[in-house]
Amino acid sequence: MQNLYNTINTRSAWPAKLFPEPWKAQCRAGLMEPWRPVTNKTKIMSETGKPISRIDGRMKVSGKATYSAEFNQPNMAYAYPIRSTIAKGKILSIDDTVARKEPGVLEVISHTNAIRLMPIDKQALEKANAGMVCEFLPPFQSDIVHYWGQFIAVIIAETYEQARTAANKLNVVYATEKGAIDLKTELPNAKKPKMLNKHDVQINVGMAEGSLNSSPQRIDQVYTTPAEHHHPMEPHATIAIWEGSDRLTLYDATQGVEVTRDITVYFLGLKRENVRVISHFVGGAFGSKGLWLYPIIAAMAAKALSRPVKLVLTRQMMQTNVGHRGETIQHLALGSDSVGNLNVIRHHTDTYGNLSDFFEPSGKQSLILYKAPVRETTYNVALLNRGTPFSMRAPGETPGTFALESAMDELAYQLKIDPVEFRVKNHVSKDPMKGIGFSSNYLLDCYRIGAERFGWSSRNMEPRQRRQGKYLVGYGMATATYPAGRNAASAKVLMNSAGEVTVMTASIDIGTGTYTVLAQTVADGLGIPVKSIEVKIGDSSLPASPFAGGSQSTASIHPAVFDACVMLRKELASMAINDPLSKLNGYRPEDIDYADGKLFVKGNAQKSDTYLDILKRANRTEIESCATSLPVSGNGFTVPSPWCVTTNTPRGENSDVQEHSFHSFGAQFAEVWVDEDFGTIRIKRFTSVQDVGRVMNEKTARSQIIGGVIFGIGAALMEATEYDKHLGSAVTRTLADYHIPVHLDVPPIDVYFIGKPDPHISPIGARGAGEIGITGVAAAIANAVFNATGKRLRDLPLTPEKFFDA
Repeated sequence: MQNLYNTINTRSAWPAKLFPEPWKAQCRAGLMEPWRPVTNKTKIMSETGKPISRIDGRMKVSGKATYSAEFNQPNMAYAYPIRSTIAKGKILSIDDTVARKEPGVLEVISHTNAIRLMPIDKQALEKANAGMVCEFLPPFQSDIVHYWGQFIAVIIAETYEQARTAANKLNVVYATEKGAIDLKTELPNAKKPKMLNKHDVQINVGMAEGSLNSSPQRIDQVYTTPAEHHHPMEPHATIAIWEGSDRLTLYDATQGVEVTRDITVYFLGLKRENVRVISHFVGGAFGSKGLWLYPIIAAMAAKALSRPVKLVLTRQMMQTNVGHRGETIQHLALGSDSVGNLNVIRHHTDTYGNLSDFFEPSGKQSLILYKAPVRETTYNVALLNRGTPFSMRAPGETPGTFALESAMDELAYQLKIDPVEFRVKNHVSKDPMKGIGFSSNYLLDCYRIGAERFGWSSRNMEPRQRRQGKYLVGYGMATATYPAGRNAASAKVLMNSAGEVTVMTASIDIGTGTYTVLAQTVADGLGIPVKSIEVKIGDSSLPASPFAGGSQSTASIHPAVFDACVMLRKELASMAINDPLSKLNGYRPEDIDYADGKLFVKGNAQKSDTYLDILKRANRTEIESCATSLPVSGNGFTVPSPWCVTTNTPRGENSDVQEHSFHSFGAQFAEVWVDEDFGTIRIKRFTSVQDVGRVMNEKTARSQIIGGVIFGIGAALMEATEYDKHLGSAVTRTLADYHIPVHLDVPPIDVYFIGKPDPHISPIGARGAGEIGITGVAAAIANAVFNATGKRLRDLPLTPEKFFDA
């Protein structure tokens, strides 16, 4: 293969069809051959890693993919939630007399007549595997209002239009109290939480203040990020169907059918085996789906009517009732010696929460990046009467890298050191907090390759040195990082006598390409074509798998799938070895290999037996295996239902976590053009180089990074949720008001993967790529704006008004 690389590298022209552009670029960089097959210890895996198109793509573009709101049922009614019109107070009365007389109205449910749900008990929620619930506010159990837009009632009617019309006829009387709306105003009353998700957050290593004062060079600035909303394409939706009084099926737009089931089981007091959640396709989520309680409202409505009920949230409801990224005020200070060796990183965050323990943990990356013997992260968290904030793509790192990477650029300029060189100089090979090595870390390669691909060497360190007509042109860069997680997961693989193979797991495809990559894994695990494989996911009745969030799905599910394939092959081999009519009869299991839908003797491919012949002689119509892969590495926290064979055993609780720190890394590079007359900023091109371990499918992974970069462009230039400081309502209620990037805003995006497997995260060696793509993007853009104009913008989004005020 190396000889092939050398031959190709000396050619004057690349073969047009044989080598796609991403592979050519890898060869030019001298890192990868034109195609490098994935391998395990003994076997070349020919399908995994290939950039094949989505196997479900045709279904999606033709409208055949069925989303949760499209599983219409006979005799189905429609629910429309009613939201509060105050930010804080008490409901004195709800008069539904007129609403009930509206055509088609079947029922009105509020705190006055709703069934009683299980109360919030954090320990009981954890015990019931429902501890991930986003908001500690069971619907319609109290007359207290905590924020503008809170669901206070629901109208159920024969049609959606009738339910929505009747909603305007509900008369609600409130006792209004003064709400806490503005973050800065409420900071004097803020609390200092000690932990988030069982991790310490108020961290002090060394004496930050003293180190800053003694540092020859230092930066001490405030960076702000606004509230932002997820706004996936598909709205949140649930269809609830009761069978009798104790069996419930939910078609729900969720990131995790199991967690939705467990939350439903807890609040409705049902048996786990009597609740089924189905979610075959999800049209984007970004952290907003699966942990909110609107499915409980649908279930309550369906139970009250003894008929199926559909509930679909409007775009306006998605702005108040399914979470958002909280606003942050970040005070970040860096100190270094005179030649650029960091002495101290101090990162303080002011933010807010409401009806949960969650707040935006924007200091996380300041504990993992760069050499600094002294570092400190602290938080003040105010309680605001806004919709409850929760995880949004790369929670913590997205606003946090904006602050840290902007400050790094400022200090590099002050030191007169190139920003890439400054980061390389302060690169760490070990986790600074844990004192242990990373499971793998090719961040230095990301810097080097990113700089080469982007053309960073042509950048002038001084601002305002490059023009293109009337535009000022600038280059900026930043580091990207996100934790790598892995959880326990189970998968079943079934093969029938017709040669059809089905892989089954409860995992969700939220648009990342899970259907496709699972099929590729099975194709390699059994040596069969991808086209012969059916993928069944998104059903809580299937083998358990973790929530599709935190960039953990790839590392969690695929080891279980591959192990199930290995188990199935072993059973087939055992059948053949013990069958006198098989050419494999009498051989040892270790003598057997596989390819092209058959087993054969190593070194003697003529002695073979097809899977179908083995099944036929055994009079078997099908064969199946089910494997559970435990998180021997990574940060797993759940174990699936014990109905699969466990295929690996931990060496001790969190043993690998104690030996390795699991993170992904990357480098982001941006070129911006700034029109000084109008204060407008355009991104002309963007380069993203990522180290996410093994890349399971270059095409789908690339799409993930492109999506993350676009997400970051939105955060940098336009996205912000504005609140009425008197009413507490979101002013930006629709996509007409809440601006996101359109085609004109998105430049050519060059994505490159290092592609080296992580030997510790899992046997597959892959880490998630769903969230790291957004991290560092806003900082790279802001740094490029400074390089172009000499103006340092520290408040997102970077609007023309802020440009002129700088």
